[in-house]
Formats: sequence, C-alpha cells, structure tokens
Amino acid sequence: MVILSSVTKWLLAASASLALAAPSPPPKFDMRYVEVRDDITYNVFEHVATGTKMSFVNNSGICETTPGVNQYSGYLSVGTNMNMWFWFFEARNNPTTAPLATWFNGGPGCSSMIGLFQENGPCQFYNGASTPSLNPYSFNEYANMIYVDQPIGTGFSYGTDTVTSTVTAAPFVWKFLQAFLAQFPQYESRDFGIFTESYGGHYGPEFADYIETQNTAIAKGTVQGEKINLVALGINNGLMDETIQYKADIDFAYNNSYRSLITASQYKSLNSAYTSKCLPLLQKCTGLTGTDSACEQAFDTCDSDIDEVIYSSADFDPYDVRSGSNDPNPPETYTTYLARADVKKAIGASSTYQECPNSVNQKFFTTGDYPRSFVSTLSKVVQSGVRVLLWAGDADFICNWIGNLNVANAVTYDGSTSFKAKALAPYTVDGGELGQFKSVDNLSFIRVYKAGHEVPYYSPKLALQAFTQTMQGKAVSST
Repeated sequence: MVILSSVTKWLLAASASLALAAPSPPPKFDMRYVEVRDDITYNVFEHVATGTKMSFVNNSGICETTPGVNQYSGYLSVGTNMNMWFWFFEARNNPTTAPLATWFNGGPGCSSMIGLFQENGPCQFYNGASTPSLNPYSFNEYANMIYVDQPIGTGFSYGTDTVTSTVTAAPFVWKFLQAFLAQFPQYESRDFGIFTESYGGHYGPEFADYIETQNTAIAKGTVQGEKINLVALGINNGLMDETIQYKADIDFAYNNSYRSLITASQYKSLNSAYTSKCLPLLQKCTGLTGTDSACEQAFDTCDSDIDEVIYSSADFDPYDVRSGSNDPNPPETYTTYLARADVKKAIGASSTYQECPNSVNQKFFTTGDYPRSFVSTLSKVVQSGVRVLLWAGDADFICNWIGNLNVANAVTYDGSTSFKAKALAPYTVDGGELGQFKSVDNLSFIRVYKAGHEVPYYSPKLALQAFTQTMQGKAVSST
C-alpha cells in the first residue's frame, strides 16, 4: 500500500480542482486567407461546420469575358483526399438579386464542363475555332451559375472516390453547397435550382430530395447548416425509370420523326424480349430496395436484348439519330483547350481533365444503380412544390423524348390525372414553334424539335427561355 502525506493529498486535490476549472479549448472558426502558388493567387476558405477547405482563383479571364461579370474556379475538399472541382459564373444581369443554380452532367461520371463549354455556359467554340467565344444564350444571362464535377474522379475533380451510387453522391453535393454558401453568404437567401441531363434523371430527383430532407432537419435543429431555398429542378433527356424507358427505346427506334432504326419484324421481336426477359428482371430491381446483383442482371439483360440489338441494326449516333456514328457534333474542341497548361494554370486546375472516366462509371454499374427507378423520388419533389421541368430533344435515342414523356405521365401528384390527359401544344419562342409542351401545376414537359441529347447546344434560345421560366417559378409557356 502506498501511503500519501497530507501535503501530497492537498497537492493532488488542488491539481484535480484546477484541471476541472481549466477553460475548454477555444472554439474553431471559419478561416479565410490567401495563398500564392506558381504565381497564381488562391483564395482559401476553411469551413468548420462541414470540415471542408475551398481553394479557388478569382476572375481567370477564361470563358466569361463580359466586362464586370465575376467568376471563380477551383476545388472544395469534401473528404480525405477528395477534391471536387467547381466553376462559378456571376449572372450577367442583376447578379446581386439573380437566383443561384447548379448544372450537373450525367454519365455517371461525366464532367459538367460538357454543359459549360458545349451547352449552356458563358462560352462555346463556334465554327471550328480553337478558342471560345461568348454564348449569348448562356444560363448566366439570368442566373448565377455553378458547374460542378462530381463524383470525385470526374472532369477536373481528383482524389479518392468513395461514391458508388446516386444516393451516396448526394451528401457530397450538399456538403459542397453548404461550404459554397458559407464562403459566399450573399447567395444564402436566393432562390436555388438544380439543372441536369441524362444520368441527371437519377441525380436531379435524389439531390433535390436530399436537400429538402436536410432543410427539414436543419429546421428541427438536428442538423447544423444553411437552408437551401430549392425552387426548381430541370432534367434534360433524363434516365429515370428503365421499366418505362426500355419500352420507349423500342417505340422510338421504330417510329420517330427522322428515320426508322429497326424493321417491323424486329419491332415485334424486341417487344417480345422486353415483356418476357427484360421487364420481369427490372421488376425485381424495385426502386432502391432491389439487390445490387438483381439490378445488375436486369441492366445486362435489357441492354443486350434490346439496346444492343438496335445499335447493331443501323449506323446512327445514339445521341442524335439524324447523324451516323461518327457525328462530329457537339464539337469536342473544348477538351483540347482544357488540356492547355496556360488555361489550367489560369483557372486553378491541378489535375488532368477527364471527360467521362470509366472508373467512376464502373462503380455505379456494380451497385446496380443504372436501372433503379427514381420516379417515386421525382414524385416527392413535385409534391413538395418545387417547380419541375422535364425536357427532351426529339432526335436523341438514348434517353428519348417518348420515354421522358411517359415518365412525366407516371409522376404522382395532385395534378397527375390532368397532366396525363393533357395533349401537347406548340411551344414557341419569339413566335417560332420550336417544340411541344404541357404543364399542370408545378410539372412541365417539353419536346424539343430537331435537338439531340444536349438540348441547349441544338436549341439555345428555347433552352434559355425554358430555364428562365422554370427558375422564375412559372409553368413554361410560349412567347
């Protein structure tokens, strides 16, 4: 036994008392500072709430050259060795009051630089030019725009990729938006929209629903963060439900406005394969509850027995059936431009650009994410009151307008019956008919004439009009 003297006992008691009374470590605060690397000045923001670090450059002079319009490009670390690329462009008109919107390309694993440089960004490559020129129909004519490369490994994003599905991608996007709004608090109260295409038929509904769920948790005090005022969701030629859209592939291949891709006998045999082979497997891959292996088997079977048969029946570009498989449009000039060392340095990019890396795509494939239906999630978003636009170029095969219309008709909300029964009407822009549309309550659909997969490339005036109307919380309407 160790016997302590009375003095020792007093010292121990005093030490314990002092330890208990010692002040707690000072709270951590967000930090903003500047770093100079390779002669480029980076703004750095460390966001405590999300544990993220944002590093970006101001006004690179690349792409958006409209006088007085600000831009920021760089990275947000959303996890350990996980660096998500973003490029922000201020609105050309009324930026201090204009809404905020994001653009996500699909894939999965395709860069949003596609949308930026080929579709709706501030610049495009016209007439084979090697440098970009201003796009008068850019979405930042109306809104402050953010283009994000996600998941990690896509585009300029780099590092460890832990995202394996649409559902696991959503929290990283929310974390990015939280850090962005903390760095740029002037946008916190703005109306916010998500616009996306192709695999965005998965991304859009899930990201919107996740934001709505987080908003509810923030209001209850169970999650710390900034409420995001989501008002709009737009999906361009989206992939949302393969039980609907594989059948539409057959119908479109046989009967579209441009060319028949299959014969009458093939049409009959493909419908038989859909009913007997494809559909039963898709029905086992129900929403988010089907097993990975069941969903993977459904995709493999439907793809080989339907789409691959159609692909082998004719020489065509699945993104624009008016052209052969070697379609040069939209031009890929921008990829050469983004590979230039001076461009990468100016915008703060520190990785090699990858447009649609297979490594990201493969992770989604192995979890069976492709054929999982997001119609119920989309229905929740519509039911919440968010203004939703589904639009599709009618020359696109891979996510064709027939399938997109049938998905729109399958959305459940108070206006469902009226929406399904309503006929398509001419959609005009400045008096010219560029498509057909219908709207009931907060759900709208547009068929875009003479447009391939990337609608804003083929029909830029229509795209800007539809985008603006949707962001304004309006039903799309003719002008």
